[in-house]
Amino acid sequence: MPIVRVTMIEGYAEEVRQTLARRLSDAVRGTIAAPAEGVTVAIEEVKPENYMRGGRSRTPGAPTPDPVGVVRGFLAAMEVRDLERAQAHLADGFEMMFPGGRRFEALSEMIAWGQTRYRRVAKTFAGFDTAFSDGRSVVFCHGTLAGEWLDGTRFEGVRFIDRFEVVDGRIARQSVWNDLGERKQEGRSADA
Repeated sequence: MPIVRVTMIEGYAEEVRQTLARRLSDAVRGTIAAPAEGVTVAIEEVKPENYMRGGRSRTPGAPTPDPVGVVRGFLAAMEVRDLERAQAHLADGFEMMFPGGRRFEALSEMIAWGQTRYRRVAKTFAGFDTAFSDGRSVVFCHGTLAGEWLDGTRFEGVRFIDRFEVVDGRIARQSVWNDLGERKQEGRSADA
Protein backbone atom coordinates (compact mmCIF):
# COMPACT_ATOMS: atom_id res chain seq x y z
CA MET A 1 0.00 0.00 0.00
CA PRO A 2 1.23 3.52 -0.76
CA ILE A 3 3.08 5.64 1.80
CA VAL A 4 3.34 9.37 1.17
CA ARG A 5 5.97 11.24 3.17
CA VAL A 6 5.92 15.01 3.41
CA THR A 7 8.47 17.28 5.04
CA MET A 8 7.21 20.69 6.10
CA ILE A 9 8.64 23.63 7.97
CA GLU A 10 7.34 23.59 11.53
CA GLY A 11 4.62 26.12 12.26
CA TYR A 12 1.53 25.09 10.34
CA ALA A 13 -1.64 24.62 12.37
CA GLU A 14 -2.96 21.11 12.93
CA GLU A 15 -5.98 21.87 10.74
CA VAL A 16 -3.68 22.73 7.80
CA ARG A 17 -1.67 19.52 8.24
CA GLN A 18 -4.85 17.43 8.49
CA THR A 19 -6.29 19.04 5.35
CA LEU A 20 -3.05 18.35 3.47
CA ALA A 21 -3.05 14.71 4.61
CA ARG A 22 -6.69 14.23 3.52
CA ARG A 23 -6.06 15.81 0.12
CA LEU A 24 -2.94 13.72 -0.45
CA SER A 25 -4.89 10.58 0.46
CA ASP A 26 -7.61 11.56 -2.00
CA ALA A 27 -5.00 12.20 -4.72
CA VAL A 28 -3.48 8.75 -4.17
CA ARG A 29 -6.90 7.03 -4.25
CA GLY A 30 -7.83 9.00 -7.38
CA THR A 31 -4.66 7.78 -9.08
CA ILE A 32 -4.31 4.14 -8.00
CA ALA A 33 -6.73 1.51 -6.71
CA ALA A 34 -6.00 1.73 -2.99
CA PRO A 35 -8.52 1.47 -0.16
CA ALA A 36 -8.65 4.43 2.23
CA GLU A 37 -7.22 2.36 5.07
CA GLY A 38 -4.31 1.36 2.84
CA VAL A 39 -3.02 4.88 2.21
CA THR A 40 -0.53 6.23 4.74
CA VAL A 41 0.44 9.88 4.83
CA ALA A 42 3.26 10.87 7.18
CA ILE A 43 3.98 14.55 7.72
CA GLU A 44 7.33 15.32 9.26
CA GLU A 45 8.24 18.79 10.45
CA VAL A 46 11.61 20.48 10.62
CA LYS A 47 12.47 23.55 12.62
CA PRO A 48 12.83 26.67 10.44
CA GLU A 49 16.48 27.01 11.46
CA ASN A 50 17.09 23.46 10.16
CA TYR A 51 15.58 24.21 6.76
CA MET A 52 17.29 26.06 3.94
CA ARG A 53 16.40 26.57 0.28
CA GLY A 54 18.52 28.58 -2.10
CA GLY A 55 21.05 29.16 0.66
CA ARG A 56 18.50 30.88 2.92
CA SER A 57 16.43 29.75 5.89
CA ARG A 58 12.72 29.94 5.24
CA THR A 59 9.54 30.32 7.22
CA PRO A 60 6.23 28.59 6.49
CA GLY A 61 4.15 30.11 3.74
CA ALA A 62 0.60 31.14 4.51
CA PRO A 63 -2.02 28.41 4.11
CA THR A 64 -4.55 29.02 1.36
CA PRO A 65 -8.17 29.62 2.32
CA ASP A 66 -10.44 26.58 2.11
CA PRO A 67 -12.01 26.88 -1.37
CA VAL A 68 -15.35 25.46 -0.18
CA GLY A 69 -15.34 28.07 2.61
CA VAL A 70 -14.71 30.81 0.03
CA VAL A 71 -17.62 29.57 -2.10
CA ARG A 72 -19.94 29.17 0.89
CA GLY A 73 -19.09 32.68 2.08
CA PHE A 74 -19.83 34.11 -1.36
CA LEU A 75 -23.14 32.25 -1.70
CA ALA A 76 -24.25 33.23 1.81
CA ALA A 77 -23.55 36.90 1.04
CA MET A 78 -25.39 36.66 -2.28
CA GLU A 79 -28.46 35.06 -0.69
CA VAL A 80 -28.90 38.05 1.64
CA ARG A 81 -27.83 40.44 -1.17
CA ASP A 82 -24.80 41.74 0.73
CA LEU A 83 -22.99 42.67 -2.46
CA GLU A 84 -20.03 44.29 -0.71
CA ARG A 85 -19.30 41.11 1.28
CA ALA A 86 -19.89 38.95 -1.83
CA GLN A 87 -17.56 41.14 -3.92
CA ALA A 88 -14.77 40.58 -1.36
CA HIS A 89 -14.73 36.89 -2.43
CA LEU A 90 -14.17 37.71 -6.12
CA ALA A 91 -10.95 37.98 -8.13
CA ASP A 92 -10.26 40.77 -10.59
CA GLY A 93 -11.73 39.80 -13.94
CA PHE A 94 -14.45 37.64 -12.32
CA GLU A 95 -17.13 36.36 -14.66
CA MET A 96 -20.25 34.26 -14.26
CA MET A 97 -22.13 32.28 -16.88
CA PHE A 98 -25.80 31.35 -16.50
CA PRO A 99 -28.12 29.11 -18.53
CA GLY A 100 -28.88 30.44 -21.98
CA GLY A 101 -25.37 31.85 -22.34
CA ARG A 102 -26.02 34.81 -20.01
CA ARG A 103 -22.62 36.20 -19.03
CA PHE A 104 -22.02 38.74 -16.27
CA GLU A 105 -18.94 40.48 -14.93
CA ALA A 106 -20.69 42.48 -12.19
CA LEU A 107 -22.91 41.13 -9.44
CA SER A 108 -25.32 44.02 -9.90
CA GLU A 109 -25.86 42.96 -13.55
CA MET A 110 -26.73 39.41 -12.50
CA ILE A 111 -29.14 40.64 -9.81
CA ALA A 112 -30.88 43.02 -12.25
CA TRP A 113 -31.30 40.11 -14.69
CA GLY A 114 -32.61 37.83 -11.93
CA GLN A 115 -35.21 40.45 -10.95
CA THR A 116 -36.78 39.99 -14.40
CA ARG A 117 -37.22 36.25 -13.66
CA TYR A 118 -38.18 35.83 -9.99
CA ARG A 119 -38.82 37.74 -6.75
CA ARG A 120 -36.51 35.63 -4.65
CA VAL A 121 -34.51 32.42 -4.78
CA ALA A 122 -32.62 30.36 -2.19
CA LYS A 123 -30.36 27.33 -2.45
CA THR A 124 -30.45 24.15 -0.43
CA PHE A 125 -27.11 22.38 -0.73
CA ALA A 126 -26.86 18.63 -1.18
CA GLY A 127 -23.07 18.61 -1.44
CA PHE A 128 -19.76 20.19 -2.37
CA ASP A 129 -16.92 18.56 -4.32
CA THR A 130 -13.45 20.00 -4.87
CA ALA A 131 -10.76 19.28 -7.43
CA PHE A 132 -7.31 20.84 -7.76
CA SER A 133 -5.44 21.65 -10.96
CA ASP A 134 -2.78 24.11 -12.12
CA GLY A 135 -2.86 26.33 -9.03
CA ARG A 136 -6.61 26.60 -8.86
CA SER A 137 -9.35 24.84 -7.00
CA VAL A 138 -12.56 23.86 -8.74
CA VAL A 139 -15.55 23.64 -6.42
CA PHE A 140 -18.84 22.11 -7.51
CA CYS A 141 -21.93 22.56 -5.38
CA HIS A 142 -25.31 21.05 -6.12
CA GLY A 143 -28.76 20.90 -4.62
CA THR A 144 -32.15 22.49 -5.17
CA LEU A 145 -33.59 25.96 -5.56
CA ALA A 146 -36.75 27.32 -3.97
CA GLY A 147 -38.29 30.73 -4.35
CA GLU A 148 -41.06 32.81 -5.78
CA TRP A 149 -41.83 33.76 -9.37
CA LEU A 150 -42.69 37.36 -10.27
CA ASP A 151 -46.44 36.61 -10.01
CA GLY A 152 -46.04 35.38 -6.41
CA THR A 153 -46.27 31.66 -7.25
CA ARG A 154 -43.79 29.61 -5.25
CA PHE A 155 -41.41 27.02 -6.66
CA GLU A 156 -39.18 24.45 -5.00
CA GLY A 157 -37.14 21.37 -5.77
CA VAL A 158 -35.48 22.93 -8.85
CA ARG A 159 -32.14 21.21 -9.50
CA PHE A 160 -28.95 23.24 -9.76
CA ILE A 161 -25.22 22.76 -10.02
CA ASP A 162 -22.63 25.54 -9.81
CA ARG A 163 -18.97 25.30 -10.75
CA PHE A 164 -16.51 27.76 -9.22
CA GLU A 165 -12.85 28.33 -10.04
CA VAL A 166 -10.99 29.62 -6.99
CA VAL A 167 -7.52 31.12 -7.47
CA ASP A 168 -5.46 32.52 -4.58
CA GLY A 169 -8.50 32.43 -2.30
CA ARG A 170 -10.77 34.37 -4.67
CA ILE A 171 -13.47 33.23 -7.11
CA ALA A 172 -12.38 33.83 -10.70
CA ARG A 173 -15.30 32.13 -12.48
CA GLN A 174 -18.75 30.77 -11.76
CA SER A 175 -20.77 28.62 -14.15
CA VAL A 176 -24.39 27.91 -13.28
CA TRP A 177 -26.73 25.17 -14.52
CA ASN A 178 -30.30 24.77 -13.31
CA ASP A 179 -33.80 23.77 -14.36
CA LEU A 180 -35.47 27.15 -13.64
CA GLY A 181 -36.24 27.75 -17.33
CA GLU A 182 -37.86 24.34 -17.67
CA ARG A 183 -39.84 24.81 -14.48
CA LYS A 184 -41.08 28.19 -15.67
CA GLN A 185 -42.14 26.64 -18.99
CA GLU A 186 -44.02 23.88 -17.12
CA GLY A 187 -45.93 26.56 -15.21
CA ARG A 188 -46.89 28.35 -18.44
CA SER A 189 -48.08 25.06 -19.97
CA ALA A 190 -50.28 24.40 -16.95
CA ASP A 191 -51.82 27.89 -17.27
CA ALA A 192 -52.63 27.45 -20.99
